[in-house]
Amino acid sequence: MKKYNFYAGPAILPQEVFKEASQAVLDFNGMGLSILEISHRSAEFQAVMDEAYELVRELLTLPDHYEPMFLQGGASGQFGMIPMNILGNNETAGYVNTGNWAEKAIKDAKLYGNVTLLADSSDKNYSYIPKEYSIPTDLKYLHITSNNTVRGTQYHSLPDTEVKLVADMSSDIFSRPLDIKKYGVIYAGAQKNMGPAGTTLLIVDKNFLNEPVRPLPNMMNYQNHISKKSSYNTPPAFAVYVSMLTLRWVKAQGGVNAMAKKNIEKSTLLYNEIDNNELFFGTTAKEDRSQMSVTFKLQDEELTNTFLEKCAEAGCVGIKGHRSVGGFRASIYNAMELEGVETLVDVMKDLGSKKG
Repeated sequence: MKKYNFYAGPAILPQEVFKEASQAVLDFNGMGLSILEISHRSAEFQAVMDEAYELVRELLTLPDHYEPMFLQGGASGQFGMIPMNILGNNETAGYVNTGNWAEKAIKDAKLYGNVTLLADSSDKNYSYIPKEYSIPTDLKYLHITSNNTVRGTQYHSLPDTEVKLVADMSSDIFSRPLDIKKYGVIYAGAQKNMGPAGTTLLIVDKNFLNEPVRPLPNMMNYQNHISKKSSYNTPPAFAVYVSMLTLRWVKAQGGVNAMAKKNIEKSTLLYNEIDNNELFFGTTAKEDRSQMSVTFKLQDEELTNTFLEKCAEAGCVGIKGHRSVGGFRASIYNAMELEGVETLVDVMKDLGSKKG
């Protein structure tokens, strides 16, 4: 039976990527060595890193003064690294709290400078994206989480400000075009929409990045990673390689514009079923619904096990919602085929017809 992987992360990747990566584990480019064992200083791996850099630049149309980096520590590692590298002692950063990941970012940022909470959607269980709030013009940066995998919300328009944005894009990077000039920093853990767990993509506007105002361990200093092209120490070579293959696949599909079109089609299909099937209801404000993380519940929770069993029978795995929220969550990242969403919708229709 074909499996459709709706897990939030580590998450689905294209089958073509799995096949090429698995071959490289046995023999990378005919070298007689595995990608897992070649030197990160070798010309062969440097070619991988160079292509990964170039694909990031091409797919996101990065100007020359924006620098990609492939680091370790996950997106969570950047919650502290960003303010320690960017936020001065007398500077203030603004944060918008839209749930789990934003909360953690706020907590770490407070260790390194002044933080002002500009908006907070906890009053409605993080079911919407705050929109009407004041943004001081003297902020060093404004931090947002572009997509909340747990709550199922996503920014569909950016805050109206000249303040540079810092954005956690772990779960929607490369899923749609972005206006790069609005961002000072973008960061994304690979394991949700770009590659396997183990590397984090960081994109920094070098004009926005000053010398740190505080002493930093060498591994925490962005300048070191920029100057060494993500090889200040041994990089997470396999994770970077698989991310490169995934970006190569995105390009072959038509780039982020093509991805956006497919993601709108998939999410629209699923939300239409949620709205029109009397057994289900969505858990987020309609205008803030995520195209990546679709969250919903049953009107009658006693049907939960029945629904999950039917999903499993149809090959749909990873549907159960986050433990802190309950209900269901379908992560429909770039690599999720329309067929997978159609299969899930058929399960929902079937349950509705039998219970109706």
